[in-house]
Amino acid sequence: MDTVFKALADPARRTLLDSLRQKDGQTLQDLQSQLDMTRFGVMKHLAVLEEAGLILTKKSGRFKHHYLNAVPLQQAIDRWVEPLLVKPAARAVLILKTDLEGDQDMSKPDFMMQTFIRTTQDQLWDALADETHIARYHFMASKATREGDTVVMYLPNGDRLMSSVLLKTEPKSMMECTFEPHWEGGGAPSRVIYRIEPEGGYCKLTIEHYELTFPVIPGEGVADGWERWAAGLKTWLETGEDAHFGSMAEAVG
Repeated sequence: MDTVFKALADPARRTLLDSLRQKDGQTLQDLQSQLDMTRFGVMKHLAVLEEAGLILTKKSGRFKHHYLNAVPLQQAIDRWVEPLLVKPAARAVLILKTDLEGDQDMSKPDFMMQTFIRTTQDQLWDALADETHIARYHFMASKATREGDTVVMYLPNGDRLMSSVLLKTEPKSMMECTFEPHWEGGGAPSRVIYRIEPEGGYCKLTIEHYELTFPVIPGEGVADGWERWAAGLKTWLETGEDAHFGSMAEAVG
């Protein structure tokens, strides 16, 4: 936690975070243009932010794209502010820096996040791959059906929520599929990659969302949806109890 407060103490670093809050996925050149300092100076500030877990990065060809990770701030709020306000328990999503060197997918994700789940690699893979589990943790879908490589999710009223076509897998470590919303204003079909990395008694799950046709705003829309989805998945796998963080009205209203 000390590294978070140290990172926030500098106004230049706060400016960088504000910029990423407005537009995620910026390069070093994009960010340097907003500060009156050298490229090396901006790089040093970004390194401090990355070490504190306040940003995460994704390489795409010659460029490194930077993404805001507000979870360490949420952890600080959960630790000191939430108890004073008698708020609910801490949010489940814990986004940490990811190292994807050597990744063959050179496109730039529009959204990234990570969470650590106390579960086995087999259990996490089964939760993602078996459509019968979706209703246990999804914040909107009450059931899901499969036909071949296509999974369709349904709302409680029977309307189709979204469909997903499996594109590629590396058993128990990577799954790539389409993301095709059917609700009004859901946007055009896009693509999602799930990556699983076991770490002792935990698994690190990384979500990369590509080809979105609308801007990603932290705490809203697709970002909020993924946080609710991941919180439900984490809670269900760790407790065995069904978990649904949100409602249809909150999610698409």
